[in-house]
Amino acid sequence: MMRLGHLFNVRVRLTLWYVGAIVVVLAVYATGVRAFVSRSASKALEGQLRSDFTWASEMWEQRPDGTLTWFADGQDEDSPWLQVWSPAGNLLFRTAAARRHPLPGTTLATDSGGDITSARIDDITFRVLSRRSVVGGTGVVIQVARSQGPLDLQLRQLSLFLLLGFPIGAAAAGLGGYALARRALAPVERMAERARSITATRLSDRLPVDNPNDELGHLASVFNEMLGRLEESFQRMQRFTADISHELRTPLTAIRTVGEVGLRSARDADGSRVVIGSMLDEVDRLTRLIERLLTLSRATSGATPLCLESLDLRELATEVVNHLGVLAEEKNQSITVESSGTPRCEGDRMMLRQALINLVDNAIKYSPEGGSIRVRTSVSPAGVALEVIDSGPGIAPERRSRIFDRFYRGTPVADGVGSGLGLSISKWAVEVNRGRLSWERGVSGGSVFRVILPSADQVAVQTATT
Repeated sequence: MMRLGHLFNVRVRLTLWYVGAIVVVLAVYATGVRAFVSRSASKALEGQLRSDFTWASEMWEQRPDGTLTWFADGQDEDSPWLQVWSPAGNLLFRTAAARRHPLPGTTLATDSGGDITSARIDDITFRVLSRRSVVGGTGVVIQVARSQGPLDLQLRQLSLFLLLGFPIGAAAAGLGGYALARRALAPVERMAERARSITATRLSDRLPVDNPNDELGHLASVFNEMLGRLEESFQRMQRFTADISHELRTPLTAIRTVGEVGLRSARDADGSRVVIGSMLDEVDRLTRLIERLLTLSRATSGATPLCLESLDLRELATEVVNHLGVLAEEKNQSITVESSGTPRCEGDRMMLRQALINLVDNAIKYSPEGGSIRVRTSVSPAGVALEVIDSGPGIAPERRSRIFDRFYRGTPVADGVGSGLGLSISKWAVEVNRGRLSWERGVSGGSVFRVILPSADQVAVQTATT
């Protein structure tokens, strides 16, 4: 089956289709040529018959006895086929050719309608013209005939020529079609050879594009775009793997270190509690990291279902601030909720709550001792907005484009603090709920993270129109 599939590859199939089309065209052309030649030759033969009749009507002689004669009494062997009849059906004259090839029966002899008919005489087809005329004041029926043999011979020769030229034309078309198909598919072969050499370590290679404006060039460009996305995905996966290894190594190393220290030194109950507490803190950190990784994994696979409900962002912000207020108190920070209007939206409460927790937790983490944090909700034509405004150091310009990347920490202060997954999870949670998350620098420094979500009224209008 593989050999058969190889024999009938695209190039061969294109050639066969091309040859088939040429064969059909040649067959139609040959049929048309033969029909045209046959019709032209037939009309020429009929014209000759009418010329013979005119000549016979004029080239007669009258004998001394008053009878009529043609062509030296019709004894010449080379004389044309001619018969002259009286209206009563009596034969008045016949040439030697007419005596050699007499008409079968007398129906044609008495026919004087002027139509040209065909008759089979001694296995030879003749065209016969019978028409009334007046010769020497006497009404007669002149009958002339010509053999169709030369016409048939001409058509047979033409048919033989076309028949012999048919396979030659098909073979030439096949060779030309194969050459054209090979040349047209040469870029595909080059792309296949290049694609065969591309591996996971050579994703930077690209397929050759001979002509970006034709179909094959467009196909190669699409594959190159796909290779670019694959290369980017591999790079992200490699960075992701390296970051996971680093993040998991830190708490595991801490647990191992604390455990080894605890085993090497004799401690009382209080000392053992401190060691176990340190180990549990690292376990908690490791657990939170794994939970966040699982959340991102579900986000990437799209396996997280939405539970939509009507939400008041002011209530949700107050709930999150009350939940994290103790962290702000430890750093003597003030955290407040400001609201204008009725910011209601439709979304998944747990996802949006987790996104807001991550944003407020980052604000607390990066704001200095005694700093201030504001959570502000409002209503705008774009939808409902929620802003988390901190008094931290902000984000350096060269880091701003990557702050939502996984495992990326936006400020040097964050070194050793957090996992770099919070903003990635927040961005995913907001976008799943048809919103967008952005960052901008605060008026007096710090960071402003803004969440824009469609309002409940906008969602209702969109649902009604769809």
